[in-house]
Amino acid sequence: MIKIVTVIGARPQFIKAAPVNQAFKASGGILEKIIHTGQHFDNNMSRVFFEQMNIPEPDFNLDIHSLPHGAMTGRMTEAIEKILIDEKPEWLLVYGDTNSTLAGALAASKLKIPVAHVEAGLRSFNMEMPEEINRCITDRISRLLFCPTPVAVENLKNEGFSGKNSRIVLSGDVMYDASIIFREKAKKPAEMSLPGEYVLATVHRAENTDDVIKLKNIVKALNTVSERLPVVLPLHPRTRKLLKEPGIPALSDNIIVTGPVGYLEILYLLDNCRLLLTDSGGMQKEACFFEKACVTLREETEWTELVDAGYNKLAGSDPDLIYSSFEHFSENPPGFGRKLYGSGRAAEEITRSLLM
Repeated sequence: MIKIVTVIGARPQFIKAAPVNQAFKASGGILEKIIHTGQHFDNNMSRVFFEQMNIPEPDFNLDIHSLPHGAMTGRMTEAIEKILIDEKPEWLLVYGDTNSTLAGALAASKLKIPVAHVEAGLRSFNMEMPEEINRCITDRISRLLFCPTPVAVENLKNEGFSGKNSRIVLSGDVMYDASIIFREKAKKPAEMSLPGEYVLATVHRAENTDDVIKLKNIVKALNTVSERLPVVLPLHPRTRKLLKEPGIPALSDNIIVTGPVGYLEILYLLDNCRLLLTDSGGMQKEACFFEKACVTLREETEWTELVDAGYNKLAGSDPDLIYSSFEHFSENPPGFGRKLYGSGRAAEEITRSLLM
């Protein structure tokens, strides 16, 4: 039996952790201890995911959130280090590209505990993004690099990663595993009246919400789209607050605003929407899992294979480009003939590699 400490803290990480936790239990050879940093702490952004996805209650909850990047990462690193000294795990497991990811990897590497990184090798090639910095540093100090796609593997090889200090594993994508496991449990958000056809939209990235011009243009685009089809818009509390800032247009009456929704509810909304408008990383893939076209409200994406396959268009915050991309997919829905993210057994591959 080996002990693994897993660090999670944000909505996408809860989703990724669920199938891996199931695979760990099924193996009979892994004892997992979970640290929740508290980066996402609202019930609708945190607890509901644990409840819906049968993730065990965290063994440690650090309750660290709502701080600048440096302060948040520093406090998390300090707290995780103390836990690792006591727990003495064989591996430290992290997911994705958040401050929680970097803090866990840094704390473990300083203690010479090997790091396993799920979703390794992703690159937007935009070093102004905090997420890009987090993922690049985490990859560099990880021993096991679990890549969701062949493109991610090639990115690491191009950066000089080799078998000498780290091992690259093409695992497939654990979010695809999760979509398969939980799709049948998807449920309509409570007390929400949905139109027969609608566009699903999410906006939360700081690069959009903290820039008045970008946020203004995105709202303008959503209002224009809503003239053709109603838009369902789940909002983080922070984004909802920023939409009230001076200079931001009012949302159209054809935009149905709701608070954050749980994983099973977002699966339902994705399964039943016409297409997705989002600045999320994970939801770009989830749209593909449900064979829905995606217009990405960013200038670049880590998931370049979606763009190459014609399933995704990058529109940034340009209202004309957002609308023309929406029109394109409305009239020319993609065929979704290619499997881009593995076979749905990524969690099993991750478990086997950790037990080797």
